[in-house]
Amino acid sequence: MSAPLPAPWPGRDATRITSVRAVVTAPEGIPLVVVRVDTSEAGLYGWGCATFTQRWSAVVEVVEQHLAPLVVGRHPADITDIVRMCRLSAYWRDGAVSNNALSGIDMALWDIAGRRAGLPVHELIGGRVRGAVDTYLHAHGRTVDEAVDHAEQLVAQGLRHVRLQVSQPGLGAYGAPVLDASDPRAPYPGGWDVHEYLRIVPGLFERARDRLGDRVRLLHDVHSRLTPGQAVVLARRLEPFDPFFLEDVLPPELWDRLPEVRARTAVPLAVGELAVSVADAARLVTGGGIDFLRCHLSAVGGFGAAWRLAALAELHGVATAWHGPGDTSPVGVAAHIALDVASPAFGIQEGHVYDDAALEVFPGTIVATDGWMRPNETPGWGVDVDERAAARHPPSPSVHDRWAAANRAPDGGMNAP
Repeated sequence: MSAPLPAPWPGRDATRITSVRAVVTAPEGIPLVVVRVDTSEAGLYGWGCATFTQRWSAVVEVVEQHLAPLVVGRHPADITDIVRMCRLSAYWRDGAVSNNALSGIDMALWDIAGRRAGLPVHELIGGRVRGAVDTYLHAHGRTVDEAVDHAEQLVAQGLRHVRLQVSQPGLGAYGAPVLDASDPRAPYPGGWDVHEYLRIVPGLFERARDRLGDRVRLLHDVHSRLTPGQAVVLARRLEPFDPFFLEDVLPPELWDRLPEVRARTAVPLAVGELAVSVADAARLVTGGGIDFLRCHLSAVGGFGAAWRLAALAELHGVATAWHGPGDTSPVGVAAHIALDVASPAFGIQEGHVYDDAALEVFPGTIVATDGWMRPNETPGWGVDVDERAAARHPPSPSVHDRWAAANRAPDGGMNAP
């Protein structure tokens, strides 16, 4: 590594960043990327989430080959300046790979800030505005009744919000098991049919309301597959069943049409998982087309970026619903919960139940009780990484790539994944 860059101003003490490196592990089969930042102060280090599970090796390269030389030698308190410097240094900035690399450093520096102060991160940004964070989990099944059976199990565990997904014929079915069904007469026998999807989902919600009643709040993820007209059709068909929100009804290429969709339905819209810049996420908030902002924190640059977006959302009457399934590390989850308990804009938090292997790799992982999540009260994130345990779960190329490549319509044309 080349000599450290000169600092733009003197640090108030002698603490300096001494190394930056990435750790990749897959205890549940999903590659998770975390970044460790070490300092010259004995025992003072931090962890950040940089998980772009589909392109994890590219994130590691950016962290270790391009950003680490810029960061080593800096005082760890200068979080905003360090992140801006790293972002602007690329010239062509933003994008999922760059922002995940930035996020790993950003979150690790916030972790260090909390550890230096002896405070959990949520107390560094103003403290709590709520005692706990309400969450939702995913219910799915091969049939409508199987999906609702799963939803009933989650409600029995204390969940008040449940996302519903059901299988349909086609290799591209999302959020539920792939059915071994195809149309041998079609040019692409394993094709996913959007019209079949628009027929099946309202039946799923109707059955769920019949069996679960009115008090359970129901959600659904479209996964960015519809046109504006199709999005309106689906939303209107679901209106009688009072969804809590519909997620990602349009692909990001069509986000400018979201106000049009929102104006034609009473169903709340949650969008932002595919945002790969703070500017794009901010335009979602200010554009009048969404009710919930749903970013993957590391894809927009980390905790600091998300805290600014949460403040913007609060001013525009938009709620937050950060992206948090199994391709977010427990370090990232700790960042979610810190934001959620400190931000008046909080709406709901997507949850994930980590298995025993993941809990071993990430001691301090926040676990929900009766659907409620609470932040760690230890300094920083309160989550560490057992690197020996992490090494027992090496990553492989993401299976998402092959699935996405097979997600085609019956005529063979590509669908959005």
